[in-house]
Amino acid sequence: MKAVITVLGKDTVGILAKISAKCAENRINVTDVNQTILDDIFAMLMLVDMAEATIKLADFAAALKAEGERMGLVVYVISQEVFDTMHHV
Repeated sequence: MKAVITVLGKDTVGILAKISAKCAENRINVTDVNQTILDDIFAMLMLVDMAEATIKLADFAAALKAEGERMGLVVYVISQEVFDTMHHV
């Protein structure tokens, strides 16, 4: 299964590294990343492959949300299937 991670917040050093580290800790492979900084706002989308994950999607989403809150960020994780359905016209 694939999932989409969205990260938004004030730009600081190490955001990509910390989110990627959480993926690696749980054997979640990052397959694509797109990030930008608008003024001082950091925005990132990650596509990850959870085929070998050692954690359930809901638990991973909660862990990343908590990590984001510690960093002053908003972090969402949803399955790619749900993401695609939400954005299907």
